[in-house]
Amino acid sequence: MVTGTSRFFQQVFRQVCDLQIRQAFDPESSGSRIASDMPVKLSQRFVIEPSNGLWPCGWVSIEACFTSHEADHTTRLFYDVGAGYSDECAVDVPVTRKGSTPELFFLPRGIVGMQWAPTRSYPAILRSPFCMRTIGAKERIFRMLRRIVPVLWRQPLLKLKLIGLGFSRPIFDLAGAYAAAGKLRTYASAPTYPQWIQYADTLSRADRILIDRHINRFTVSPRFVLLVAVPTEGNVCVELTLDSIQNQLYRNFEVCILNHGQIGSWIPFQESNTYVTILQAGDVLPEHALYWIANVINSSPAAGLIYTDEDSIEAGGERRDPKFKPDWSPELLRSTKYIGHLAVYRADELIRAGGLGETDVFGNGHDLVLRVSEGLSAERICHVPAILIHRRVRNEEAGGAAVVAAHLSRLGIEASVNETFPGVYRVRYALPQKLPKISILVPTRDGLELLKRCVDSILQKSRYQDYEILIIDNQSKDPEALGYLAAVGEDMRVRVLHFDAPFNFSAINNFAARRAQGEVLCLLNNDTEVITPDWLEEMLGHLLQTKVGVVGAKLYYPDGRIQHGGDLIGVGGIANHAHAYQQRANPGYCNRAVAAQDLSAVTAACMLTWRSLYQELGGLDEQHLQVAFNDVDYCLRVREAGYRVVWTPYAELYHHESVSRGKDLTPEKKRRARREVAYMRKRWKRVLQNDPYYNPNLSHERPDFSLSHAPMVEKPWRE
Repeated sequence: MVTGTSRFFQQVFRQVCDLQIRQAFDPESSGSRIASDMPVKLSQRFVIEPSNGLWPCGWVSIEACFTSHEADHTTRLFYDVGAGYSDECAVDVPVTRKGSTPELFFLPRGIVGMQWAPTRSYPAILRSPFCMRTIGAKERIFRMLRRIVPVLWRQPLLKLKLIGLGFSRPIFDLAGAYAAAGKLRTYASAPTYPQWIQYADTLSRADRILIDRHINRFTVSPRFVLLVAVPTEGNVCVELTLDSIQNQLYRNFEVCILNHGQIGSWIPFQESNTYVTILQAGDVLPEHALYWIANVINSSPAAGLIYTDEDSIEAGGERRDPKFKPDWSPELLRSTKYIGHLAVYRADELIRAGGLGETDVFGNGHDLVLRVSEGLSAERICHVPAILIHRRVRNEEAGGAAVVAAHLSRLGIEASVNETFPGVYRVRYALPQKLPKISILVPTRDGLELLKRCVDSILQKSRYQDYEILIIDNQSKDPEALGYLAAVGEDMRVRVLHFDAPFNFSAINNFAARRAQGEVLCLLNNDTEVITPDWLEEMLGHLLQTKVGVVGAKLYYPDGRIQHGGDLIGVGGIANHAHAYQQRANPGYCNRAVAAQDLSAVTAACMLTWRSLYQELGGLDEQHLQVAFNDVDYCLRVREAGYRVVWTPYAELYHHESVSRGKDLTPEKKRRARREVAYMRKRWKRVLQNDPYYNPNLSHERPDFSLSHAPMVEKPWRE
């Protein structure tokens, strides 16, 4: 039967211009011909030729199927209109996770050549003939509106305003509205940093007027003491710093220049309204830096430590290497000096921490941040999600593992610290003499090969001795699997439980938790495999720290790429794994793939938690979240109860993701998945909009720490 929609597309799918990838282009070789119906590895730039001799122009659609094992599938199409190939004559062609290219593009007349190239992630594999075709007006309008309308319906007004998409724009500028809506697609190309600066970090004259008016409404006018550290080798850069201070829109400050070797112990004025920061010669403050920090103090008068995002500035003034940071994470600060180079301290807190010494002023400041933070609650440490300092590029002295070790010693925490990556430290927390029993919960159904590999890796590799494995059999039918369960149950370390009910991941784990004997629960998928022998010791060490309720591990795909580096909440949907698809040795964004840190959630594919806390919170939600997001929900409830969630990269396992359960393809499974998504959106709406361990300047659509087309940062002067 031909539907009306099918007839519509039959009418508009007419004019087709078939282009084929013909030749690989390599500047160092002549390349080789490639059959258009063969899989093509796109690791170079490829020449495209029209099979009918005609180049397309006007609105076109590209039809091809790609596969890639990277997180970013963006490719580029270059066209030559007689002046050669350049970035000005190129369009980004994003590829969805399914491998399709659902974008429309406008190409000018007069094209004499085309080339195709992957950009950020390669190799990509071309799995179908490459076809570019011109489209008619009806199809163009239909496809553009199909993109625009859901964005207008679902996105908040602030985000629509930031991308320049109003409700009237599709009427007067359909192509512009289509391009704007496309910025919020998961697979859309990320902006470059210069582009981001232009639309998200440049003050207008109107902004300056609003800031001045806002300053006049402040109820508190904090006084800033800016210490400018000038090294002995010269002060050629100090004028840059002083000029940027002089240009501040907020004027209640004083400047103190400190020379190397001329400071013993500097003690600030003991006034509660005084705040101190340290700048190195060459650092540049944007004109609204002190204003924004003063606004934070007005909103949070008890703030004892305030830090901001930052970037670097070249000698010629070019800005690069932005660092968009998470909110307060004590574990990340023990792993690396993520606070960075603009930390503002309340004067009385500096006095409590022992004042300032030579190394505090001319070192990298890690010891000072740790000392001050030791006396502050999390509520008194504030993060400003804005670039408020441009750091001069310089070689810096490392903080050293000894600084972190001294911090832990002051807190009475027994641990060893060593540097595992430049500027990244591993804290190995000492375990108590009497170790708690750990109950490892492994749900399974058939899948003998997966289960056996998982259980064998625990039994053969784990150094930790006081544990039990609870295998929860959920209606296995395979005779070999049943035989294995009977045999492995003979091991004193293993118990086999039978859950005779339809699959419900939450209910299965809750069932096992009620029968567990350990003080600690380890939720573990049956498609995991232990890599590091001390995985339990590593996770338990973190769990034993103050107010830690959950600890997660680092998981890899079988080929060694990262599968799970903690969860980003609300980014790219309900939740997505951080640093997914990165290579194992990749340090990730700001070294966060190799540093232990606080997060909002981790996956229950390998999760450690206290049994008492699990029972107190009712375990996983078996009513609303039978299959998906139950681990994210549990972690968020743990945080809601006042506990911390920590992820460590030093407990490592392989994970064959969802191999045993399969994909949600049946109508019933799709309905269940939609219900679970709806529940999470309703229950955790506020957290989904702003994960404190991500950053609102980063993309909320792409779970890869790329820059956002619509940064959801509240600019105080516009409120």
